[in-house]
Amino acid sequence: MKFRAHETFFIRKGWLSKGMKNVINKPNVFVDKLNNPMDALGIGANMVKSLRYWLQVTGLTVEGKGKVREQHLTDLGACIYEHDRYLEELGTLYLVQYKLATNQENATAWYYFFNHFNMTEFSKEDFILQLQKYIAEKDDADNKGHAVRSLEDDFNCIINTYLPRYKSNPLKVSAENNIDCPLGELGLVDLVTRKSYRKAMPGSKTINPWIALAVISEQSKGRKEVALNSLLVDECSIGKVFNLDSLGLLDVLRAIEKLGEIKVIRTAGLDVVQFHNQRNFMECVERYYANINDWAGSED
Repeated sequence: MKFRAHETFFIRKGWLSKGMKNVINKPNVFVDKLNNPMDALGIGANMVKSLRYWLQVTGLTVEGKGKVREQHLTDLGACIYEHDRYLEELGTLYLVQYKLATNQENATAWYYFFNHFNMTEFSKEDFILQLQKYIAEKDDADNKGHAVRSLEDDFNCIINTYLPRYKSNPLKVSAENNIDCPLGELGLVDLVTRKSYRKAMPGSKTINPWIALAVISEQSKGRKEVALNSLLVDECSIGKVFNLDSLGLLDVLRAIEKLGEIKVIRTAGLDVVQFHNQRNFMECVERYYANINDWAGSED
């Protein structure tokens, strides 16, 4: 379990693109002793630590464990950098969200929020209390002694990740100071009152069927069919990480069905999805970028 590794900084627009570019140019950019990382990246010391963390927990880079702590792009990171390096497509943001929300080890609060925290409307106090119970249920010695302040900072960072500032602080937002997190475009969290929030479901048409199939395929782990309910409620399922209800999930599945990739069966007591092709995660991602313009046109 890891908490507050973001140094209280949520992902700023342009950060991940800047990080990937610099990792490509200099894999040791975050630990270079000859060239100050702050100068190379143009951000402060704590922001450097934060960016180093965000690149890894969003699945874009991987860092070596040995003496040389170099970072390299993952297959996903390389694909995104090639096709959408500025993270302008919603599909790219959904991929980043999926990797973040399924990272139990290094983004524990995010993992808990999407996979275990079942309150639809909640306050900071609600979340902290439930997260503390979740931590207490784990028996590992490493999971003891997490400060409440760290959990509170994680909650604040989650809210800032998904709630645009024009909603949370409308009087403090200016066009010249746009530091919102790009994941706010997904609409996964909304404001109820000044101190209460709710999980929100994105429009099903905003989820490209190839992106949805990438998530479903990876979580199906090679099975030829999967229960509909599993896609809705299992940990790391598309229903959990994208806040989908049963109707939203069915809309997404129908779109995948139109690709000829799956068949949704809801007869004779069966509620399953059968796969016509055994595609892996990266194959679906590549298909997304290859067909994105065609799909966007079909939605007009």
